Amino acid sequence: MVDQSAVDRRFTPVTAHVEPGRLRFFLDTIGETNPLYRDDNAARAAGYEAALVPPTYLFCLEMMDATEPFEFLTALDIDLARVLHGEQRFDYYAPVVAGDTLTFKPRVASVTEKKGGAMTLVVVETEVTNQTGVHVADTSRTIVVRNARPS
Repeated sequence: MVDQSAVDRRFTPVTAHVEPGRLRFFLDTIGETNPLYRDDNAARAAGYEAALVPPTYLFCLEMMDATEPFEFLTALDIDLARVLHGEQRFDYYAPVVAGDTLTFKPRVASVTEKKGGAMTLVVVETEVTNQTGVHVADTSRTIVVRNARPS
C-alpha cells in the first residue's frame, strides 16, 4: 500500500517535442476543429507564435514520450490492475504551441487513504517548462488505488 513516505517522490523528467503531425493526429482523434489548434495562420492572427495545443494534450504527450509511462506505478509498487483514473487538472501559465519542446517533471504531491483504507488516492503533479525554461503549465492527476482486503 502507498503511504506518506511517497509524498514528494520525484520521477524521471520527460522531454517531448510538440510535433505538428502528432498534434494533428490527436486533434483528429478527439474531433477538435478549432482553427487555433489546427492552423498556424489563425493562431498567429490571434497573437500566438503557432498553433496552440489543446489542454489535455499535455497529459498525452508526457505519457507518449516517457521511456516508462507508468514509472510512478512501478516505483510505488502499485498494481495497474488495481488503479482507477480519478481526475486530472491542467493549469496553464503561458501558451504551449506546435514546435515547442517541453520538459515534464512529475512528483507525488499527496497520498490520502479513504474508506477506512479500502482505497488510496495518489496525486501526481507535474511541472511543465518549455525550451526557454518558461514554466508554461502544471498538470495534476489523481489515481485511485483499490487496496487489497486484509486476509
